[in-house]
Amino acid sequence: MPFSKTGKKPRQKHANPFVKSSAYFSRYQVKPRRRREGKTDYQARRALTTQAKNKFASPKYRLVVRITNRQVICQVTYAKLQGDVVLVQASSKELPRYGIKHGLTNWTAAYATGLLVARRALTKVGLADKYEGFTEPSGELELVEELGEDEPRPFKVFLDVGLRRTSTGNRVFGAMKGASDGGLYVPHNEKRFPGFDPETKTLDAEVLQKYIYGGHVAEYMEELEEEDDERFKKQFATYLADEVGSEDIEDMYRDAYEKIREDPAFKPTQKDSKWVEESKKYKAKALTREERRANIEKKIAEYQQ
Repeated sequence: MPFSKTGKKPRQKHANPFVKSSAYFSRYQVKPRRRREGKTDYQARRALTTQAKNKFASPKYRLVVRITNRQVICQVTYAKLQGDVVLVQASSKELPRYGIKHGLTNWTAAYATGLLVARRALTKVGLADKYEGFTEPSGELELVEELGEDEPRPFKVFLDVGLRRTSTGNRVFGAMKGASDGGLYVPHNEKRFPGFDPETKTLDAEVLQKYIYGGHVAEYMEELEEEDDERFKKQFATYLADEVGSEDIEDMYRDAYEKIREDPAFKPTQKDSKWVEESKKYKAKALTREERRANIEKKIAEYQQ
């Protein structure tokens, strides 16, 4: 490199930071697959799965709530190095067994599914008799409390909403409320429940209780019947086919909650059991040398005929 008149080397210009050379790509790391696909919020997952150091190897349970176009899915899971392990699961597709045959994706169905997964989880870990939850939800903020020093602590889970927007009144909080009333300890406050006023920062318990027992559905049925009878008959055709009116909604959900508490165990339907039987695969038994020779001779004899 030529020297300047002063005898010093000229200052080199910095490389263009926007030029992606081979050195850049040798250091480049792609995002995780589920991050690229937009399926997992790893920042939230890291916070939900990271356990305190003084609780090494003890599982940190999560209440996973996922809502599709046809059902509400609730799971109690915990993370391991091999992947997530599901302790129990409940789906709103099981609700027809308890008398809820319509509206399997609304707020009240999410509450019923959360109640079902809570009773199922507590039954599995042997705490169903000690922590019964709140059999008559009042619409107030109620959290499960410890029974005493000599008694087991409540089963603690953390709400996992995935990528769903946590807006006020979202159905994932219906599932959380159902799980909390079912006996699980889910740390939360009242800010995202229906009926919460952000200005006064107070919760209208009557509004929340109305959502728990499907009052908002009954109210909408009555309004739609008065305004547009044709649309009402089309939208609630399945309700009318089973002779379920707006005055029957609350009793239907109240009876369903009692049945869920009586028998929360999973019972596969006939369709599920049939699928399990058909999906079984058996490994073919290895033939001996004499059996293989007999098969070959049989094929030769059939070919010569």
